[in-house]
Amino acid sequence: MTTTPPCNGSNLGLLFRQVRDAMWARMEAELAANGHDLNFSQFITLKMLSFGPAGVTELARAAYLHPGAMTRLLDKLEERGLLAREAVPGDRRALQIMLTDVGRAMWEDIAPSAQRVHDRAMANLSDPEREQLLRLLCQVRDNLAAQD
Repeated sequence: MTTTPPCNGSNLGLLFRQVRDAMWARMEAELAANGHDLNFSQFITLKMLSFGPAGVTELARAAYLHPGAMTRLLDKLEERGLLAREAVPGDRRALQIMLTDVGRAMWEDIAPSAQRVHDRAMANLSDPEREQLLRLLCQVRDNLAAQD
């Protein structure tokens, strides 16, 4: 029998990691159950591109990947016809990544999966509790990101 450690301040980092890992695992399971062979990083990449073209560095940051790993991920998605790379006018070295029509269609199909995972994560919380949770998590993030 696996027991979960109590939630207290001494294991805050562990709790954040467990929540993140559970969200990622639930998202991958949801995608698989709906016939999509995508991992969480690929999902995040498609989500970011659903807002418009982006650069490799920006996508890597959003998916918590090193640029080299992001390049390999983009190669796989490009092979599947989900995205395209285009040169940035005026900068020979820069590329912008964008969804293809196939990629946009996939995003439209998988976006409800993300909502289902979100709804499951927030189940049994009232609207005020949801708002408070998000506000507090943002505050913790901002506290840790603040420059001293």
